[in-house]
Formats: sequence, C-alpha cells, structure tokens
Amino acid sequence: MKIVYMGTPDFAVLPLEALYNDGHEIVLVVTQPDKPKGRGHKLTPSPVKEFAVSNNIPVYQPESAKTDEAYEYLKSFEADLFIVAAYGQILQQRVLDIPKYGCVNIHASLLPAYRGAAPIQWCIIRGEKVTGVTTMQMNAGLDTGDMLVKEEVEITPTDTGETLHDKLATAGVNTIRETVKQIEAGTLNPVPQDDSLSCYAPMIDKTTGYIDFSKSAEEINNLVRALNSYPYASTTYQGVRFKVISAKVSEGNFDGKNGEILDVTKDGILVKCAKGALLITDVQFEGKKKMPVSEYIKGNTLEKGIILGE
Repeated sequence: MKIVYMGTPDFAVLPLEALYNDGHEIVLVVTQPDKPKGRGHKLTPSPVKEFAVSNNIPVYQPESAKTDEAYEYLKSFEADLFIVAAYGQILQQRVLDIPKYGCVNIHASLLPAYRGAAPIQWCIIRGEKVTGVTTMQMNAGLDTGDMLVKEEVEITPTDTGETLHDKLATAGVNTIRETVKQIEAGTLNPVPQDDSLSCYAPMIDKTTGYIDFSKSAEEINNLVRALNSYPYASTTYQGVRFKVISAKVSEGNFDGKNGEILDVTKDGILVKCAKGALLITDVQFEGKKKMPVSEYIKGNTLEKGIILGE
C-alpha cells in the first residue's frame, strides 16, 4: 500500500517504523519544519524526520499544509492512504479527500473522550484509570471522525506523562497495523462517535503546571505525574519558582494553611493541601539541576511555616 505518513514527535515514530518494516511503501513523510532548540537555538529536525532521513524516505516540511502548493504536491504522490499521528497542523477537507482510502489518524485516547492536543497528560490530570489509542477516519472536525480500531491501556498509580506516552506509542503500532490490515481486506467497520461522551484535552503549557494547593494532594500529585517530563508542575518558595519533579500523597488530617510547609526532612517537603498533604521528594530550583530534596537541603534552607505559591 502506498502511504503518505504525517507526524512530528516521538509518539509518531514507532507506528511509522512498524509500517516501514511491514513492507508498506512510504512514499513521503510530512512533518513540521525544523525548530530552534537549546541555548544555541540550533535548528533541530523532528524525531519523525530523523527516522525518515535515516531510511531514505522523502521528507516534506511545509510551513502550512493549507496552501495550493502543498495540496498539489501531496496529490502528486497518488497515495492509497494518508496516516496522521500528532502532525501538528489542521488538514483541509480537500487534503483529506486526496487518497483512495482517505486519511486515518492515530489518536492517543479512547475517543470520543479527550479530543484535542494533549490527551495523554489530561487523562492523568483528571485521574483516569484507563486510556488507550483510537484510529479514526479523519474529517474536517477536531478528532470527530468515525472510530476504526481501539486498544485500551491501563494507567497505573506510578505512571507519568512520559511512561504513559511510551505505552500509548506501542498501542499506536498495534492499532495502525490492524487498521491497515482491515483496509486491505475490506473489513473495516467505522463507528460514529457519540458527541455527548466527548471531552476536550487542550494544549499544555507552563501555566498548566502551576500548583493550586487548595486542591487535594491526590489531584496535585496527578498534575505532577502528568507533566513529567514537560513542562513539570511548579510552585514558588518565597518568590523563587521551582519544579516539582516527583511527589507522594500523604493521607490523613493535617493542621495549617493550604500550601504551608509542615515539615522538611530527608524524605521530602511535606505541604498541606485541601485534603491530605503532598510529600515533595524531588525538585529543580531555578538555575539548579534536578535533585532529591535530601540533596537540596544539604546546602539550602527550607523553613517550616512558609506558604508555597505566595
């Protein structure tokens, strides 16, 4: 099958690699333009581009996929199928109509739940126990097309955004392989989404991670887990922002104000929350490396009674 593959981040690499190894003809990879990264702002290719280049697959990086030039170029490949995985641009209906079998999206949630840009993180933030991957026949809406193949993935209490990402990328391989197999066999059974069951997973940024200690310790710990390893949950100590790399929930009743440091030991910083307390075990203060609290307090003072976030 002739496939145009459209994707950008790490999540999109494993499915591309699987399709390539399965012998499908990947006639083109479409990915976002190289982005400046690091202190030197060096232009850096996307993970998908790196895979494509290393396997001699042609790469196309339009600033916008909405131009007539982009449309004509994509059309010229006469592909049977477009596969999209976290590409990062909205596709017009005329592009979706190019390939014989349309465009299939690999989406990292059990649709119709968690449509949008950041389903992996929001599933953890909202305390879900199960998520998964859905392949979807794309239409002009935002993740609203008919569902094709699903695979469930358990969210464990220790999962972070990073570990769940890796589990879902593997599930993405399984679902797209099965989807392509069914397309070739003519056995696909598209199922319309029930919009009443949908919810939205908006884009994540640094402000998403600002900790509100008027929430429960469990809710805050979910935020810490979800945003590891980007952009990390954070708060401030006497006006100095620091990232909370990892934490644990301490059950029970605690006296004090929300956000108040109740204790500082080698085990961590115990902070009062609306319900329970959060034991912050690993931190990264501005200008410093990530480290356990036990290491940080060897050369720095953290006082009991200080209210974090003020």
